[in-house]
Amino acid sequence: MQKISIIISLLLVSFGSLAQSKKADSTTTAKGQPKNIDFNVMPYISYNRTLDFMFGAIPMMMYKTDKTDTISPKSLSGLSAIYTTNKSYFICSFNKFHFDEDKWRAQLFFITGNQNSQFFNDDFDSGDFYDYGTKTTLISVSGLRKVFKSFYAGIGYAYAHYDTTYQDDIQPASTTHTNGLQVIALYDTRDAVYYPTMGNKARVRWISYPQWFGNDVSANKIISEYNTYFPMRDKTDVLAARFSGKFGLGDIAFEQQVTIGNEDIRGYSEGKYRGDGLMALQGEYRYNFHKRMGVVGFAGVATIYGSDTPSFDWKLYPGAGVGYRYRAFKNEKFNVGLDGAVGKGDWGIYFRIGEAF
Repeated sequence: MQKISIIISLLLVSFGSLAQSKKADSTTTAKGQPKNIDFNVMPYISYNRTLDFMFGAIPMMMYKTDKTDTISPKSLSGLSAIYTTNKSYFICSFNKFHFDEDKWRAQLFFITGNQNSQFFNDDFDSGDFYDYGTKTTLISVSGLRKVFKSFYAGIGYAYAHYDTTYQDDIQPASTTHTNGLQVIALYDTRDAVYYPTMGNKARVRWISYPQWFGNDVSANKIISEYNTYFPMRDKTDVLAARFSGKFGLGDIAFEQQVTIGNEDIRGYSEGKYRGDGLMALQGEYRYNFHKRMGVVGFAGVATIYGSDTPSFDWKLYPGAGVGYRYRAFKNEKFNVGLDGAVGKGDWGIYFRIGEAF
């Protein structure tokens, strides 16, 4: 019943917003110049088996960095403030910029908050979940330059600070600082960056945490993804597929490990399956039954390695689910929505800003 009530709430908000936009359109007597800035505030409503009920607000806007630039996609900036009933909280700023006829792309991301979560430990006679709390501050900035048609290359920097304490002192409390240098390569033939209907996106990021750059231990991560899109039903719908690989090399800190349950693969929210690396393959069908609303169905499978529970390594973890989408901006195809998914002995509900991939 909890899941049903959450979905109904989001549907009511979406239908209400749609009705208001239609009413405003019907009273318009003359077409004005297109607005340079589209602004909206979306409610955040979700549920997670670890964080419990989550609610908040997400003001965001889309805009042209240069009004005379007809080639660059609109840039996106937003804030999110989220509180959960297990007393976690997050404040986040996300920004994607497109400049100079899309020859330059940049991203700026910042988050701070306190996450009360859990992890699985089987060091004793029988495995069990243990709570932990992490106060996190993270900032990431990157820039890409188009080298030739559809291919971009660039660099980035990410700083993270973690203060983590564990239930029953099952592990000693830790304070971790990381400074990551990134080298990024992107191949992008999509027809749109926010809601592609055809084309491909391939991105590889190599992130290095060298000791000479202020890290306690040296480590490296390779994060790769390949997304492909096919138009369906006279280009009304989209069939999307994705492969992702996240590979930790060296001494990966607890907070740097990856967990099954977010983009790859939805359907896991307990935080049970975590390790140094992850590989996942999934597909999603995006059915648009209205110009501002749609539903999605998705399924996939993931595996991990480097888990603190060796029996979890290299097993297959399937996930599948459905979701609802609502177009957040009148003049740009950019969706928010809610996904519900089930996994291997687990399930999750996810609020989406944009598509999953």
